[in-house]
Amino acid sequence: QVQLVESGGGSVQAGGSLRLSCAASGYIRYMAWFRQAPGKEREGVAAVGPSGLIYYTYSVKGRFTISQDNAKNTATLQMNSLKDEDTAMYYCAARIVWNGSVWGEKEYNYWGQGTQVTVSS
Repeated sequence: QVQLVESGGGSVQAGGSLRLSCAASGYIRYMAWFRQAPGKEREGVAAVGPSGLIYYTYSVKGRFTISQDNAKNTATLQMNSLKDEDTAMYYCAARIVWNGSVWGEKEYNYWGQGTQVTVSS
């Protein structure tokens, strides 16, 4: 059983930046970040796929950057130009097999407990 631990959340003013980190207790092939805002469904934010392909949800393209260090079993999410609508609980997720579904939550085998990101204007 692999455990994921997120860190780096907090409160920031609109336009600011935060960097989220996810540490896995074992080797993970593919990692991703999801978020869930109050009253909304959880959504995929960024993911690392086969051959290093990177996926972003449209609303964060150009502002967020995901990276994965397989040697250290870590993933980070650099978030710049944060907006009020980025306020959410952010979850790290990891999967063993890639079947082509980028955001299908059922495809992810492991989930972290989440870290809160609050953006105020």
